Amino acid sequence: MGVISPARPDLAAHRGATTAPFPKLVGELVAVIGKKLTAYIAGVKDVRAIDRWMDEAVPYKSAEERLRFAFRVVKTIENQEDGSVVQAWLTGLNPELNDRVPIRLLREGDLEIVGPEILGAVRAFVAGG
Repeated sequence: MGVISPARPDLAAHRGATTAPFPKLVGELVAVIGKKLTAYIAGVKDVRAIDRWMDEAVPYKSAEERLRFAFRVVKTIENQEDGSVVQAWLTGLNPELNDRVPIRLLREGDLEIVGPEILGAVRAFVAGG
């Protein structure tokens, strides 16, 4: 008997990304993908910024927006896979994204443009496509 996945497996993750206090959200990202990948997505070179954000410092630039979106992606995959699969998905070439690397899109892309592409790739992956 197979697991039935919802038509929109990212809705719970979206709710969490929207409602979680930022320090908690950063802590959960770190728990799954580590400080270095979290810092990379946020566009910071020093992982000490991640520690400060977990201690309730205010993030800068577009870091909060990018990390909230990354949280949605990570939690959607994590609902079915373990952290090593999440990390591999983020850092590998993705055929659903024209062989682009999701983590680079999360860091450098305009989320209004690449966000829907990334979510489509996440949904396809979770659905087994």
